[in-house]
Amino acid sequence: MAGEEALKADGQAARGYAGAAVYWNAMEIRHLNADGTPRYTNRLIEETSPYLRQHAHNPVEWHPWGDEAFELARARGRPVHLSVGYAACHWCHVLAAESFEDEATARVLNEQFINIKVDREERPDVDRIYQIAQQMLTHGPGGWPLTMFLTPERRPFFGGTYFPAEARYGLPAFSDLLQRVAQYYREHREELHAQNEALAAAFAAIDAPPPARDLELTDAPLRLARTALERAFDERHGGFGGAPKFPHPGSLERLLRHWRDSAEGEQPDLKALYMAGLTLHRMAGGGLNDQLAGGFCRYSTDDRWLIPHFEKMLYDNAWLLAVYAEAYLATGDAFYANVADETAGWLQRQMQSAEGGYYSSLDADSAGHEGRYYVWDREEVATLLTGEEYSAVALRYGLDAAPNFEGAWHLHAARSVQEVAQQLRQPPDRIGPLLESARGKLLEARERRQRPGRDEKILTAWNGLAIRGMAIAGRALSCAGLGESAERALCFARRVLWREGRLSATYCGRAHLNAYLDDYVFLADGVLELQQLRFRLEELAFARELLEAALRHFADPSGGFFFTSDDHEALLHRLKSFSDEAIPAGNGVAARVLLRLGYLLGESRYLEAAERTVRAGWAPLEQYPQAHMTMLTALDELLHPPQIVILRGEASAIEAWRRELARLYAPRRMVLAIAADVPDLPPALAQKAPRGPATAYVCLGSVCAQPIDSFAELVQALRAPAS
Repeated sequence: MAGEEALKADGQAARGYAGAAVYWNAMEIRHLNADGTPRYTNRLIEETSPYLRQHAHNPVEWHPWGDEAFELARARGRPVHLSVGYAACHWCHVLAAESFEDEATARVLNEQFINIKVDREERPDVDRIYQIAQQMLTHGPGGWPLTMFLTPERRPFFGGTYFPAEARYGLPAFSDLLQRVAQYYREHREELHAQNEALAAAFAAIDAPPPARDLELTDAPLRLARTALERAFDERHGGFGGAPKFPHPGSLERLLRHWRDSAEGEQPDLKALYMAGLTLHRMAGGGLNDQLAGGFCRYSTDDRWLIPHFEKMLYDNAWLLAVYAEAYLATGDAFYANVADETAGWLQRQMQSAEGGYYSSLDADSAGHEGRYYVWDREEVATLLTGEEYSAVALRYGLDAAPNFEGAWHLHAARSVQEVAQQLRQPPDRIGPLLESARGKLLEARERRQRPGRDEKILTAWNGLAIRGMAIAGRALSCAGLGESAERALCFARRVLWREGRLSATYCGRAHLNAYLDDYVFLADGVLELQQLRFRLEELAFARELLEAALRHFADPSGGFFFTSDDHEALLHRLKSFSDEAIPAGNGVAARVLLRLGYLLGESRYLEAAERTVRAGWAPLEQYPQAHMTMLTALDELLHPPQIVILRGEASAIEAWRRELARLYAPRRMVLAIAADVPDLPPALAQKAPRGPATAYVCLGSVCAQPIDSFAELVQALRAPAS
């Protein structure tokens, strides 16, 4: 067999696949017929994305996103089948097992389509464009896996999400759908041109209208959002809306800030604090939170937070870490501190690489089943624990009730420690050690199971969120180790992801892909939060470089920022979004960081860019404020400038002041402790010189009061309503 011998001569490995030989090298995987002739070629093996490499052995002729695939579609006169997913996605795995690993389905895909596989985490630009297109075309919700059909000109003409192998759930069988789509493309090519024009017009219409020149910015959207949150609030279980239920950390942050703004007035907004608190308690006590190891899953399938889809994402845990830490500062409730500590511990143990960056996600599935790693058989638990331990664990985590997940038990805090103590007629201080001892034994047993896959891709934007969360938690919990974890991630970003004034979006063996707005502004946000834990002049300069790059390559002259840079690949539309999704809105983060760094450094360009951004997003803010929590925070700080406290003097003295101020919940306040011997400070900081062991400068926006040399006097100054 000449073909086989030639491939072997190239040093390629071989294995059997459905009766045919398969050979691969660093570029591609070729499936051969029995006579050595090529059957099809899968081109994903050289990709950095673990998700794409998961599909490198499919009998599908997969291509990565790029010109080559679309040129091939044009040359062969075929439509493009675009499949978008991510490594931790349960239904992506189901679709792959049912269809992409099935020879008959793969044959249809290979004969009728050019097939492109995209990791939505590496290419959020592509994902966002076609998620919007899918919703426009089908008037249905988006999600993953995303299945889209495109012309060779990259124009979508049909789509959906998951399609089953057999017709069910009201959906056609995937192979039948493929045949119908291919036939439609052959018979209606001319009609698709008219549809494409209509779609292009629809994309243009989604852009926010330009702001009126005489637009007056008010706090009306803040008040409307507060009303909308209460209207959607689940009074019984916390959270907003029904199942499936997502954490919405941005909404919880906003409620805490609503309460803080009113706390010193005649009518404190205690309902806002209650809504945030109930939600945070119920999420942490439910199955959404890993009761043994910490770390939150992406969402709950029910309205009680009990049974999640089991994937754990870096971005969720990074944002929730910050919220729990802030809730601890706001209330003094040690429950929140404990949850924040456990979440941060999970991030450090499971998600931080030896190089410093944080990995992307843990899979929902292990050993071929969703949740298999996390759920328990009651008899297994009983054999691992002493009788006294089991009695406490069964009551605490719901093992005395009926199974709650496919005949097994997924642990949740069914009763408080006090309730367990009452039922067992034991003192509460006896129950805590029993539960902790049992927890260690269960964790040890769980570690012997097949662990969920980990996507070891390091994403710049998500690392920015994690650096921010670790820095906030480090301050709130007085834990230097969390700051050190954040610093390691930041050092990795500066060393590996930053080259010649530009960022790469992702790293997995190599850094690549042109970065997005979120990469620049989330990382700058993380840097700025870290400075409030310990000051590094070179990091502050890096934050400024990041914002300068964002202004140079992403800013729209009419206001706001595009998601992609001015030298990015041209897609169907250059999006400029102001709404939060699973992660904060890049425009909202950009506006807030520009405001804070603008006031800190006395940089008017940053302040002007921030205001233009808020004005550009005003129409969606007015229409649907509850979808724009990050933009609302930017509006809040534009209307009510942040309070900036600069501490100068001897390192030990100003660090003591900084630690005391870090114990207070003041979300509009920034505190930077800058030792007297730090050289070459920017002018706005250099002029705030020390006058003794410790000196404080308190500024509201760009207006600074007289320097303060006494901590008691500083505390008195900070008690003003503006704090």
